[in-house]
Amino acid sequence: MAGPLPLGDPAPVDGRLPEDLPFASDTPFSAYLHVPFCRVRCGYCDFNTYTSSELQGARQDDYADTLLAEIALARDVLGARGALRPMDTVFFGGGTPTLLPAGDLARMLHGAIDAFGIRSDAEVTVEANPDTVTPAVAEELARAGVTRLSVGMQSAVPHVLAALDRTHQPENVRTAVESARAAGLAVSVDLIYGAPGETLADWRASLDTAIGLDPDHISAYALIIEDGTKLARQIRRGEVPAPDDDLQADMYELADARLGGAGFSWYEVSNWAREPAQRSRHNMAYWRGTDWWGFGPGAHSHVAGLRWWNVKHPAAYAARLAAGDSPAAGRERPGAEATTLEQVLLGSRMAEGLAVDALPAGARTRVAELIADGLVEGPAAVRGRLVLTLRGRLLADAVVRTLTA
Repeated sequence: MAGPLPLGDPAPVDGRLPEDLPFASDTPFSAYLHVPFCRVRCGYCDFNTYTSSELQGARQDDYADTLLAEIALARDVLGARGALRPMDTVFFGGGTPTLLPAGDLARMLHGAIDAFGIRSDAEVTVEANPDTVTPAVAEELARAGVTRLSVGMQSAVPHVLAALDRTHQPENVRTAVESARAAGLAVSVDLIYGAPGETLADWRASLDTAIGLDPDHISAYALIIEDGTKLARQIRRGEVPAPDDDLQADMYELADARLGGAGFSWYEVSNWAREPAQRSRHNMAYWRGTDWWGFGPGAHSHVAGLRWWNVKHPAAYAARLAAGDSPAAGRERPGAEATTLEQVLLGSRMAEGLAVDALPAGARTRVAELIADGLVEGPAAVRGRLVLTLRGRLLADAVVRTLTA
């Protein structure tokens, strides 16, 4: 289970939004549908997920109906303010969404479409554990309107998967990808690098295996040790080594070279796609700060600058909705300084970069310093965009600190 929820103001029981919230009808709208169930908890995971022994009365087979109740509430809340818009993207995340029957995922998707509408070119993604995807599952998802499957590969090397507590069979990644392809779905595969005991050769093998699957999109994330996880406790006790920053940097450079050589282009520090149309539009909505409603336990939402988050446990989430109440636990409206910091933090990670003119005045004076340090592309800066170099991507946090100091 994830750490504590953020501090914030109390959220109203009926879920109503502030009267002065500045809605913009042309702002894209997305939906995130959280499925908080996992068969086992991976040692590195800090997401709001629950195994069967942790549900304390909540039921997986009731979950679709419970989430549909929050969708109905969202429709009423947004409709009351004239803020209903068709969805640009939908993302089923987790947890393991494909632990639920494909028919339940279809019902949730159709409920959201009935409530908000959906654009004809919408991107609809389902995250999947490789062991849970069969041709029949992929076909049912495609018939329901899913357009994209994101497969949690993580590694192709058995001892690395074991270090991450991943239980899927490596060969089932190919089965999942081929099933998705046969159903007409776009495919992304997710990788993690820097696990205890993983070598550069192991990482090269995983990259080459992922490339060999011929996906449309590949995500590669450095392993981060989150407080409260099993892996953090193992490292603290000296049972396994902490990730090596220098090795992770070498792994990132190898990923960029290998993926670039295979026809993938980076568009965000940890994400590569074969074509611009195959980038994750849903994640880009987050990075660009558009509007989204997060459904499910612990899910976060952002509409017109207001942020809120739901109660974490599935049982508490279900109880609130059964009582006709909003599941929101708290909310906040970040000020100008916090909003600018977030825009720099997220926007600087994208290949499209940030408009230099949009940076705070003090930050604009530091761009030349970043160019001199080899962290920002000089020609792009001359054209008015702050774009990270490969070295800048490796030191993205340092760039943000410089720009927000």
